[in-house]
Amino acid sequence: MRDFVSSERAVKIDHVTIRSNKPFAAVKANLERLVPKLDEEIFQLVAAGEIERLKHKLEQGSELAIFLQRDHGEVLKIIGRSIKAVQYEIGNPLTAAKMTRHRLAAGLYAPLRVILYEDETGSSIFEYDKPSSLFGQFDDERVSAVARGLDAALERALQRAME
Repeated sequence: MRDFVSSERAVKIDHVTIRSNKPFAAVKANLERLVPKLDEEIFQLVAAGEIERLKHKLEQGSELAIFLQRDHGEVLKIIGRSIKAVQYEIGNPLTAAKMTRHRLAAGLYAPLRVILYEDETGSSIFEYDKPSSLFGQFDDERVSAVARGLDAALERALQRAME
């Protein structure tokens, strides 16, 4: 007898592409100016158990933050290609907590992944999976309501970065 049960189901994901003729370096710089890196003090407050200060800091902070960024273009050098491409993890710890308190599995998608790359024509492109479609699979309106707010926040930030 097995000690576990596994299940599987298909989910529909809406994929978004935003394209601009603006140079990659300018779009990248704009995004990183508009969406700041996650403040390291947040982790110190968590470790110290200073939850009220943490909540206040997050409520007063930016709508979105960059948790991590990876130079995906460097990875492609393995196969002899040189391309400008950066993968970002973008989100907000408070927003994530608002969802994962209802459905812990929502943590699979928080923070969100976004890729920025330059195509062969020199255009800059953002691609990501729409948060409401990722989180909608949990069939929980409390999670979906937060995710719809993420849809708007992420689209707003990425479109502003393309300006």
